[in-house]
Amino acid sequence: MTTLTEDKHAYSGSTNNRVVYDTKDLNLWYGQTHALKDINLSIYEKEVTAIIGPSGCGKSTFIKTLNRMVELVPTVSTSGTITYNDKSILDKTFKVEDLRTQVGMVFQKPNPFPKSIYDNITYGPKIHGIRSKKVLDEIVERSLRGASIWDEVKDRLKENAYGLSGGQQQRLCIARCLAIEPEVILMDEPTSALDPKSTLRIEELVQELKKEYSIIIVTHNMQQAARISDKTAFFLNGEVVEYDKTDTIFTTPSDNRTEDYISGRFG
Repeated sequence: MTTLTEDKHAYSGSTNNRVVYDTKDLNLWYGQTHALKDINLSIYEKEVTAIIGPSGCGKSTFIKTLNRMVELVPTVSTSGTITYNDKSILDKTFKVEDLRTQVGMVFQKPNPFPKSIYDNITYGPKIHGIRSKKVLDEIVERSLRGASIWDEVKDRLKENAYGLSGGQQQRLCIARCLAIEPEVILMDEPTSALDPKSTLRIEELVQELKKEYSIIIVTHNMQQAARISDKTAFFLNGEVVEYDKTDTIFTTPSDNRTEDYISGRFG
């Protein structure tokens, strides 16, 4: 069984993949509320890392620190370090625009822009200065194919994205994320608003995407975490209780609190 260091809940098993994100002694406060406490996690490339835990445990706050979206809250303060590809993202010289070009985000509820399907996908590339229709057309097809929705919408590209079903809208949002060619995709409860069939499509898509991207997914659905992730971190009261290979977390966890949560004794 993979061991954890006593005072650091960072994964310590062997992996062939390089570290994309390395979080050390991360603390975060909303005003006086201590929301994240001494977080130590290493996130590896081309893996799916699941973040599980009860409501209010700090899961969403944590992934929003990874693209610095949490800074939109005026009362936030932090200590510790987060490195992305060996660069400190909390350093004020690290431009947040550069970070969010490399780290995409998919939210709990589908949030397409009130524009055509085509314009949703080209929005990011246009911001980055791409104007060639030929290049934009290629990006649209590549991104929609990457999100497994091209065949469903290729004849509807000029239609408003609001005309898509909820599951299609979420895959469109994933395609919009892919259009800027990120390295990492953050997903905050991406299937919680979807029906079981759409949820399955997203889960299958995540498994396909991890061949090219590093994915960090927050989920309340422990069965989903067990199905699709390579590693799982269990958060409780702003702390990482345990972080290990998903099979280990769900079969032989080293902390009783993890076992209690997974078995449904609380949460």
